[in-house]
Amino acid sequence: MKTLMGVALFGFLLVGCSTRPPAIPAASTAHSPRAPQLSEAPTGFVNNGTAVVDDQAHQADLAKFEEFEAISDGLGPLFNAQSCRECHQSPVTGGVSQVTELRVGHKGPDGNFHNAEIPINHGSEIIKGRSLVNQRAICPNAAFPAVDILERAPASETIRTLRSSLSTLGDGFVEAVDDATLMDISKQQCKQDGGKICGLVLRVPVLESPGETRVGRFGWKNQHASLLSFSGDAYLNEIGITNRLFPDEVTNLCNTVAEPNDKAGADGLADIEHFARFIRATKAPGRDPRQGATPAAKAGEALFDKIGCGICHVHTLATAAAGTVINGGKFMIPEALGSKTFHPYGDFLLHDIGTGDGIVTAMEEHYGKRMYQIQWNGLSLEAYRASANRIRTAPLWGVRMRPMLMHDGASLTFRDAILRHRGEAKSVTARFEKLNQADQDAIIEFLKSL
Repeated sequence: MKTLMGVALFGFLLVGCSTRPPAIPAASTAHSPRAPQLSEAPTGFVNNGTAVVDDQAHQADLAKFEEFEAISDGLGPLFNAQSCRECHQSPVTGGVSQVTELRVGHKGPDGNFHNAEIPINHGSEIIKGRSLVNQRAICPNAAFPAVDILERAPASETIRTLRSSLSTLGDGFVEAVDDATLMDISKQQCKQDGGKICGLVLRVPVLESPGETRVGRFGWKNQHASLLSFSGDAYLNEIGITNRLFPDEVTNLCNTVAEPNDKAGADGLADIEHFARFIRATKAPGRDPRQGATPAAKAGEALFDKIGCGICHVHTLATAAAGTVINGGKFMIPEALGSKTFHPYGDFLLHDIGTGDGIVTAMEEHYGKRMYQIQWNGLSLEAYRASANRIRTAPLWGVRMRPMLMHDGASLTFRDAILRHRGEAKSVTARFEKLNQADQDAIIEFLKSL
């Protein structure tokens, strides 16, 4: 999609963990005889890129990301937005927005989550295999005056949640983190405090490399590891534009444009390639230096770690070395992304903090209708089922840009979000509650700097 919302919806979890932050594993050195020299990733809320490509190419990618789709382009038939920028726009293109999306499902007789079954066009068709409920449709219209395809969640779908739009800024650095780094963080978490805190690692399909999987890191359920897969998913499920990774429409009712809608342009790139390249070139969200320099914020940062938040909201990660090949051999990490340290304040793992919505990733929705025809190396359906009440630790970089917090946007203050944490985070929430008012306020002042 151009809205990338459904695959990566933005909100902030403030997950608490144990009292000692884990050591951060070094970047992958598989292609280097010596550990590479690490440097800081560039930060800033600007749209001039990070030298992944030259500025002319980056501006072309930006234009694609901001472009509005029409029915003649393949928009719909079901969709949530007409442009990536609609859901990723604050404070610059690629950032967050006020947009939320609706996901639903139900428990079956087996006690497990089942995807929704949503009738459209007066029951003539049932939409299956998805948890997303698109909130817009292209008809009825002049060409199809009697066809009503707008989705409405039926009463049978008793598991329901809203999810907030995620930022995509800095996600090129996230993509470039080695799988082993995230797996090591999980192992270290699970060893502490008798396993009370234990991030779930989910291996997910890399759609541009059929059969290959990688540790998921994008989306509220970590359903993607590749920014190209992420872009293809969102282009179909949020805007309704079919592409080479998702060639099948959700419904063919009202559909008049030949598939796939997204075709390569004069430069040889399809829109989804432009989207992925744009995201890879964005700078990481930076802190507010004035706020971060205040005594209260400095004290709050130390307390944030002392009470245990820093184990899940990991301060610093490092990318793999330039030249490392990822995504099943389809992408080589460039110099602009390789051997960089960045500060996401997140571990990109799945945790149960008592706010989980019970929804399991809909496989056909996020990986295409042909996904079961492919043997995916290392994919575990059991791990997916285990994620039902887990949500990805939201990276806190840029959290000061969000007036609505947590994955569903239901927490309106930092204090509300912290106190809402239970499950794996209950001991940390208890530590926060035991702090005096000044110390609690200091942690909030720290969060305001991120």
